[in-house]
Amino acid sequence: MHITETDAFLKPYKSILLKRTQAAINKEKQLSQTSLYDFANGYRYYGLHDNGDTWVLREWAPNAIKMYLIGECNQWQEQAPFLFEKKEHGLFELVIDKQLLAHEDLYKLKVHWPGGEGERIPVWATRVVQDEETKLFAAQVWCPSESFEWKNDEKRQKVEVPLIYEAHIGMATEDERVGTYKEFTERILPHIKKAGYNTIQLMAIQEHPYYGSFGYHVSSLFAASSRFGTPDELKELIDKAHGLGMAVIMDIVHSHAVKNELEGIGLFDGSPYQFFHDNHRREHLAWDSLCYNYARNEVLHLLLSNVKYWLEEYHFDGFRFDGVTSMLYLDHGLERSFTDYQQYFDGGQDEDAISYLLLANKLMKQCNANSMSIAEEMSGYPGLASPIEQGGLGFDFRLAMGTPDYWIRLIKEQKDEEWAVGNLFYELSNKRPEEKTISYAESHDQALVGDKTIIFRLIGADMYWAMSKKDPSLTVDRGMALHKLIRLMTFCCAGNGYLNFMGNEFGHPEWIDFPRAGNNWSYQYARRQWSLLDNPELRYEQLNAFDMAMISLQQSEQFLNDSGSECLEANEHDQVLAIKRKQLLFVFNLNPLKSFTFYGISTPAGKYNVILNSDAADFGGFSRVDDSIDYYTRPEAQMSSRHRLHLYLPSRTALVLKHTPPKQIY
Repeated sequence: MHITETDAFLKPYKSILLKRTQAAINKEKQLSQTSLYDFANGYRYYGLHDNGDTWVLREWAPNAIKMYLIGECNQWQEQAPFLFEKKEHGLFELVIDKQLLAHEDLYKLKVHWPGGEGERIPVWATRVVQDEETKLFAAQVWCPSESFEWKNDEKRQKVEVPLIYEAHIGMATEDERVGTYKEFTERILPHIKKAGYNTIQLMAIQEHPYYGSFGYHVSSLFAASSRFGTPDELKELIDKAHGLGMAVIMDIVHSHAVKNELEGIGLFDGSPYQFFHDNHRREHLAWDSLCYNYARNEVLHLLLSNVKYWLEEYHFDGFRFDGVTSMLYLDHGLERSFTDYQQYFDGGQDEDAISYLLLANKLMKQCNANSMSIAEEMSGYPGLASPIEQGGLGFDFRLAMGTPDYWIRLIKEQKDEEWAVGNLFYELSNKRPEEKTISYAESHDQALVGDKTIIFRLIGADMYWAMSKKDPSLTVDRGMALHKLIRLMTFCCAGNGYLNFMGNEFGHPEWIDFPRAGNNWSYQYARRQWSLLDNPELRYEQLNAFDMAMISLQQSEQFLNDSGSECLEANEHDQVLAIKRKQLLFVFNLNPLKSFTFYGISTPAGKYNVILNSDAADFGGFSRVDDSIDYYTRPEAQMSSRHRLHLYLPSRTALVLKHTPPKQIY
């Protein structure tokens, strides 16, 4: 079934969708006579490779005149034995004796082009390091005597419902410094496993010269960031996560690249058009970066090889593709409101980028049928997360980017006593029916410098002095109650998965701000204060306990696997919302002033038992509900088939009840 058959508004554009799918198919045939899997082997040919008694180094640089290897092996000087042979089609190749380069040696390329020359890091470098004193980057030979041994591959399995823990290696330590892969493996993996998440999403893996870019200004596509440790230490992290039953995906940045000439590939061979546009489309003005030219087969070869590289060499289980909206539109989506379907088909789309995304998703399944692809996309592009054979781009999931924006807008612009529960349900559950989505209340984006986490918006300065369990605070009570309600509402309405950013599960305070000139290069806000969670006298452990219980709910009941949620009650006056999802009933009383006794909700007949109560003492609540009671529905009228469930609903509290049908009771 084509997506135009499930969405009548798409029917006028069916020919365009078919044309886009066919364009990708044609491009695939042009690229390879066999398969994308065979085509995407660039990393096995280009770059530095051990060839037995020799090293062979290859780069594609069509505008270059000549090229030298410079490094510790030759005192960083151009020397004849290290001059590349220039071959056809812009290929440069150097074959040197094995003794001339050793494991961990530093090197670069000296590239000459018409009218200029410059030092460059190889495009296909798989290891890049920064000198602590000079701050300059160089490629590094990485060829340890023993190759890494994967021990837990047999434990890898497909994740049907991703419960994603978004994490940043460098800021995962409490110390005011850059954390490491090794520390993350030893300290954070056990925390994530205990918290119940089944997928880890790692940010900032691809090498980037500026730490404060959060990893989104990539310079070396194939190099795992060395500021966190070695390639083998990253592999150990991934392997250990697999051993714990968790998948690991990474942010992959193919939407743009860093402008830095010495570290990046923007002027690798002296020309602006080798991998990027050379006209007005070259620079992404909003992001201060360069835009790939997806029309070039060489660019597709580079990027598709990069997809395969991370899946096969590091055993990642998939990707969260960054900046997909920016890729889809010639104006990067910055000048569009996306209020009508015409804006998806008006000629302002980058048809070459659309083809690339479709091919990337197809390649992923050829590499690993269980791999997971998630699109960071905010325009609502139709078919984004629909199968390719149905006219879609083949992503497995779309990030529900509107949800955190909605929560921030609501918290900033309205008092919680004004929140309309019907609109809440609509905003949280609204999605394209044919697509799977990953829902979240906040990610790293919502806490970047100048912004605030949800908990900080709700509690403010009281986070600094009133989070002790011994100190009564109405502000903290309100903030914690709403924090739990917001996350549970988002969770219960989630399309098909859920995401949380590292530390938000326990209400990590403040914002994220990486070291920069504006903060005197401080790491104070580029870390996670795990000691807040570990301190039993503080209320952070109560928020963490609630998050664990919420995630455990999915593990035990598998309700996110259900096709959708049903609103049973949306009383705007009382601010009571009741949602049915599979065999579970979620009841929210958002009213800040009123608790309701014997509150009737129209529900399927049977028995109901409380299995999660946000007001429980373990979660920082007031224990106003007896969780041990069996609740039975009553007919709304004599001989009526409609039943009502009557509950005690304390203010700012959520209850989750499990339904047992009548025939299973007796």
